[in-house]
Amino acid sequence: MRRQPLDSRVLRSAGYDPATAQLEIEFHSGDVYRYYAVPPSVFRELSEAASPGAFFNRRISGRYPTRQQYDG
Repeated sequence: MRRQPLDSRVLRSAGYDPATAQLEIEFHSGDVYRYYAVPPSVFRELSEAASPGAFFNRRISGRYPTRQQYDG
């Protein structure tokens, strides 16, 4: 999934697949998580947020099924 950079101290980038409603977030730690059943409006708002990290904590974290992505 193609991700775009975010201006955040916590989140490095985010990408969204509207066909599957999957949001992928890369953290500055290098961890990548995929969130399922995420409405497109949530990705749009994350991309436009003045503080993507605060938006993530308020509107995404703990609200959607999640799986950590692994290389390999």
